[in-house]
Formats: sequence, structure tokens, C-alpha cells
Amino acid sequence: MGGVFEPLAGGGAAVALDEIEISILRSLAVQLLELIGPGEPEPAEDADPLAVLFASEGPTEPPSDPALARLFPDAYGGPGAAPGEDPEELRARSAEFRRFTENDLRTRKREDALAVVRSLDALTPAGDGAAVLELAGELPLRWLGALNDLRLTIAARLEITEDEQSGEFYRLPDDDPRKPMVMAYLWLGGLQETLIETL
Repeated sequence: MGGVFEPLAGGGAAVALDEIEISILRSLAVQLLELIGPGEPEPAEDADPLAVLFASEGPTEPPSDPALARLFPDAYGGPGAAPGEDPEELRARSAEFRRFTENDLRTRKREDALAVVRSLDALTPAGDGAAVLELAGELPLRWLGALNDLRLTIAARLEITEDEQSGEFYRLPDDDPRKPMVMAYLWLGGLQETLIETL
């Protein structure tokens, strides 16, 4: 089971992680939480749900940070836009969509990253420093979301725009400062792939 997710008998997935892997995953998830930000304050228990929905408008402009722009892309336009569509109209539609969805999307991404941190914090490594992480219920999907967000963030920092482009990073010399991030990107991809296969 070393380093890859495998199915659990009753459903879910499990992976063996050593102390270094646990530390790296936890650190990356915490950095993702810091990048996404603290989020909106919780509404009062007696608040009118409809009023809360319309009062909690999100941003209308895309984030300036390339990693956040990758996590929260425009809903309209971009490479998939139909030829001849008015760019101003696409920007307006994207702004409207972002205004009503980005806060919820940020909340979900924060919850996914927090689930990773809490899962790792609950592990008790054995004498050899390894531990088996078991994910059941909603946790496999939370982990899948967080692994995807981590890979998107690292890809943005490395300026990887397509998976095929990551092949050039296999040949980086050991003294290249990008090497640790490339190794993390590839490792997270392996975890993500085996978790998908397991589910």
C-alpha cells in the first residue's frame, strides 16, 4: 500500500504515509488554506436564509494571483468561448456568475483542505514513522477536491498549462529550484490518480 490509495473492504480508500509525506501533505494543505483566505463570517442562527443568500455577494473580478485565478476561473470566455462572442458580454456574465458562486466555492475548497489537515492530524504513526490513513464517508471526495486544488496551485506557480507540458520537468537537474515543487506536483498527481481509481 506504500504511497498509493487502495480500496477498503467496507468502502472508502486507504494509503500508507510516512512521517515526511504526512508533513509535506499537511504543510501544502495549510498553505492552500492561507492562499484561499479566511472566508465569510457565519450568519446568525436566526438569520433569514433568503436574506443571507442575497446579502453575501462575492467578488465580481477574477483574482490577480495566478494560482487563485486557476482555482476560481471565469465561468464564461477563455479558450472554450465560441468564435464571435462579445468579450464585454462574456466578462459581464462571468462577473455576475462569480458574484453569486465564488464565496460558496471558496468555502468548499477551505472545507476540503481542512479535512486533509484534520485527517493527517488524527494519524498516529507506528514505530517506523509510517501510518495508514483510512478515508470513508465524504472524506475520499474531500481529499480528491483538495488534491486537485493543490495540483492546480502548484501548476500555476510552475506555469504548467497542460499535463503534457509537465513531462519537461522530469528532466530538471537536481539543483534547479523548481525541482521540489515539481516532485510534489507529480507525487500529488499519483495520489490523485490512485484515489480516483479506488473510488
